[in-house]
Amino acid sequence: MTPLNNGWIIRLLFISILMLHVSCDREAEVEVTYDENLINQHMDAEVTFQERYRPQYHYTPRINWMNDPNGLVYYEGKYHLFHQYNPFGNTWGYMSWNHAVSEDLVHWEHRPVAIPYGKEEEEGIFSGGALVDHNNTSGFGDGTRAPLIAVYTSHYTRPDGSTWQAQSLAYSIDGGETFTKYEGNPVLEYEDPDFRDPNVMWDEKTEQWVMVVALPQQHKVQFYASDNLKEWEFLSDFGPAGAVGGIWECPDLFPLAVDGDPNNIRWVLHVDMNPGAIAGGSGSQYFIGEWTGTEFIADETISDGEVIWGDYGTDFYAAITWTDIPEEDGRRMWVGWMNNWNYANEIPTHPWRSAMSIPRSIHLITIDDEIKVIQRPVEELQVLRDSHVSLNNSEISGARSLAGEGISGKAYEILVELDPGDSETVGLKLRAGDDEETLVGYDAVNGTVFVDRTHSGQDDFNDGFAQRNDAPARLIDGKVKLHIFVDWSSVEVFVNDGEAVITNRIFPDPESSDVILFSEGGNAGLAGLDFWSLKSIWN
Repeated sequence: MTPLNNGWIIRLLFISILMLHVSCDREAEVEVTYDENLINQHMDAEVTFQERYRPQYHYTPRINWMNDPNGLVYYEGKYHLFHQYNPFGNTWGYMSWNHAVSEDLVHWEHRPVAIPYGKEEEEGIFSGGALVDHNNTSGFGDGTRAPLIAVYTSHYTRPDGSTWQAQSLAYSIDGGETFTKYEGNPVLEYEDPDFRDPNVMWDEKTEQWVMVVALPQQHKVQFYASDNLKEWEFLSDFGPAGAVGGIWECPDLFPLAVDGDPNNIRWVLHVDMNPGAIAGGSGSQYFIGEWTGTEFIADETISDGEVIWGDYGTDFYAAITWTDIPEEDGRRMWVGWMNNWNYANEIPTHPWRSAMSIPRSIHLITIDDEIKVIQRPVEELQVLRDSHVSLNNSEISGARSLAGEGISGKAYEILVELDPGDSETVGLKLRAGDDEETLVGYDAVNGTVFVDRTHSGQDDFNDGFAQRNDAPARLIDGKVKLHIFVDWSSVEVFVNDGEAVITNRIFPDPESSDVILFSEGGNAGLAGLDFWSLKSIWN
């Protein structure tokens, strides 16, 4: 994904100005220029991971700008996370693929830039996927280990001065540490200059590679097939459909077993859109249906004409799933970019900008005879749990601080079950302090769960940042369950075991650490609450 659209020239000019003048912490950004000697400066950069607003258990680059996750793949016992990256500055530019690895999806090791911006040809290395070519169909392998292949969008300027996008390959025979661009690039072009974000999977039934790639301005995705990853045959396209208020980007296609039944497989097509998402700006949507081997057919009885939103918050975008997860694991998992193009270049963090969401597993579950997409935090995160406090049944009337019961902090996990009773609103005030708080609760009048960051902390960097986001939520036996993850600058809320998710960035004062139970318009009940402080992944 890129921030380019019909107004790409204006946006590039705007970003250039930002590179020179916008500040985080109100200090001027240094001028950003290409310098080959600084491509891997992040590896030696002196950072503490205690900087103001630095997430403690979400992945962030050591320094500089990050956006989309790219090339998520499990290879030789490690989860690989590549991502869009500017090696030279803290705003969007000089797009490259940076790299990190993890053995547990929780603790991440920063690695050198995998595919840097191509200065000689002025090639931006835009978003895409990665795969393990086990059978060496590409011929890139050296016979000692399966090659790791990145399929990415080349963004470049043609001799006539027009900008263009096409799909290219780079391969690694050293486990992803270094990549070599295929000399026959690009491997796939199209007559539309906006043509990007390829994702490739191996189709077991047709025994061929299948690529899904976006035509952003047309609100379509296209499907192509190949035997060798170098030569591609057009299969079909999908769209326009669902939400079309903005450009389409970063598609992903994958199968899921309904209720875990391997004999009942449906396919999920995930497509991002910017702007026009449910919470404003960038966001994502699902389509559920059938993959025939040549085309995706959405099941309209599942969507019933409604958009199936991937996240109801402002800050979950460009998510793609890990490929090559071992069969004995069997989970489908992803992360998303925890930011929004409405203010992405402006959030007040330094010397890095942007974070990834926590890793989540994705499921198809039948609820009231309807198939729903469910997201849940991966179980591996439980290794971070530290001090634990549990509260039993009690009445909620007005507001009550929980600090005296050992419940407060800046990085923690809460699992709470609320009974709205006769209240209009019941919930928690998080990261609360002097004149600031982030509200997470249930709105009994509207039947929604919400995150309200209108008084969450610093928001002067963008006029539209202060807002409330709502997600539909049902009561189960008269109660609603919320699984909440709070970090130094984010909150993620999973409603009723993942039936809906709200992801938001917040920028509270470091001293704001109170947790307050509250109800408004009547009394409510606390059915139960578990609180864990969470350890830093950087220690």
